[in-house]
Amino acid sequence: MPKRITSLTDTEVRSAKPQEKQYKLFDGGGLYLLVTPQGGKLWRCKYRYDNKEKLLTFGAYPEISLADARRRRDDARRKIANGIDPGAVRKAQKQAVTEETETFEVIAREWHMKFTSTWTSGHAATIMSRLERDLFPWIGKCPIAGIKAPELLTVLHRVESRGALESAHRIRTIAGQVFRYAVSTGRAERDPSGDLKGALPQPGEKHHAAITDPKEVAPLLRTIDGYQGHFVVKCALMLAPMFFVRPGELRNAEWAEVDLEEAVWNIPAHKMKMKQSHIVPLCKQAVKILTELKELTGASRYVFPSGRSFARPMSNNAILAALRRMGYDKDTMTGHGFRAMARTILDEVLQVRPDFIEHQLAHAVRDPNGRAYNRTAHIVERRKMMQKWANYLDELKTGAKVIPFHNRVV
Repeated sequence: MPKRITSLTDTEVRSAKPQEKQYKLFDGGGLYLLVTPQGGKLWRCKYRYDNKEKLLTFGAYPEISLADARRRRDDARRKIANGIDPGAVRKAQKQAVTEETETFEVIAREWHMKFTSTWTSGHAATIMSRLERDLFPWIGKCPIAGIKAPELLTVLHRVESRGALESAHRIRTIAGQVFRYAVSTGRAERDPSGDLKGALPQPGEKHHAAITDPKEVAPLLRTIDGYQGHFVVKCALMLAPMFFVRPGELRNAEWAEVDLEEAVWNIPAHKMKMKQSHIVPLCKQAVKILTELKELTGASRYVFPSGRSFARPMSNNAILAALRRMGYDKDTMTGHGFRAMARTILDEVLQVRPDFIEHQLAHAVRDPNGRAYNRTAHIVERRKMMQKWANYLDELKTGAKVIPFHNRVV
């Protein structure tokens, strides 16, 4: 005769204490409370289906009360009576939820939100644009754990087919970051983008168009001086060759970062490509331009606010559009080209030490022991260099004698 089980009471469940080993308190009908040595109280239900003993988990007490656990047990027994395996039903329901909530798009947006604070606003917007345009329409609704390398490659071939091979490589990188995030959070087993190494042809090396011949720089500077567009954009154009920072660093400059009395612009690490804070010494010409500009935009957070709202920086196309209006096409000069202009002329014409130039370009420069120099390295020499550079630009603009390139012995 089977042993008769006395039903549990709320008091017994509530007062159950942990012991050295886990133990069970039975309620009947297969339902029991598992009490762990750590103090956990877990509802379990044993049942038989197709001549096999199986187990259901109902959750933990007190989140799941004794009455709730009994209702779940009774529901499971009704399914068994109707020839339905309650465990199989639970598994199917869980899979359906997983397929809805653990898709590539859901996890990619979660990843993006988590890391946005570590990126510049422009970089964050670019990544989301690429996700929404090139990945979400094709694999966004797919459970991330089920996406295989051939499916991702098909997506990349679509991008490549429109002549955007470099974009295809960037999108593979972004997808890989999302997959690795999914692996680290337990939503995927592996990153399939790693299997596609070498599957796409390598893009040819691409350089930003730049004017580096002093004879051609002179008319560019004079054209900038005569620019008839928005005053804020004109100031940015005048400062771009003096600062030779990256376009995104220039347009996102904030007044809180600029100290006109000390003549310095401190760019925080999160705005820099290398994620290291950077110092831009301000030459006398730059201080004069910024002082005048502050009369107009000083109430804004940004040095170069948008023409439509002081709450946003100017468009990332503002400099480029201005260059086009002045007659410089994309194959002649770009906003990024001011960096190549400074690097070439400072080295070849003004004979400045290359490591001073590289520091001011915010490139990764290391000392003889392999250690990265800090942001203040050679700051005195760099300040002199920046003033010398601004003076040279003024001489070019006014038509002073152009110093020819030096011929170096190789």
